[in-house]
Amino acid sequence: MKKKMFRITRVYSDEAGESHFEDIDIPLREAGAIGSLSESIPVKEAIFREVDAGYNYDLHTAPRRQYIILLDGAIQIETSLGEKRRFTAGDVLLMEDVHGKGHRTKNLIPAKRKSVFITLP
Repeated sequence: MKKKMFRITRVYSDEAGESHFEDIDIPLREAGAIGSLSESIPVKEAIFREVDAGYNYDLHTAPRRQYIILLDGAIQIETSLGEKRRFTAGDVLLMEDVHGKGHRTKNLIPAKRKSVFITLP
């Protein structure tokens, strides 16, 4: 029987300060009628965010280690090395490029976009 996984994308910096993507699969366990659950992950706080339709943020690092859950819209993230990925509503990112050259983020749909930041201790 194949194990169930929940995929997230990690954005992190290497020793040279370059940002990269890494796909991470979080194991899920059967929990009956409520579905499949991961193990508990300690978090610090939740921050709700809305950005304007023209959001296009040049190279920047994450202000802290945090998950970002996209609630709507679509974005493109570009690493400092030029690799680009598209993310849409329901995608989860683990932002850990808190030092180095950072990444670029831009809206791909000309509409306001909502997301939730869940910060890590």
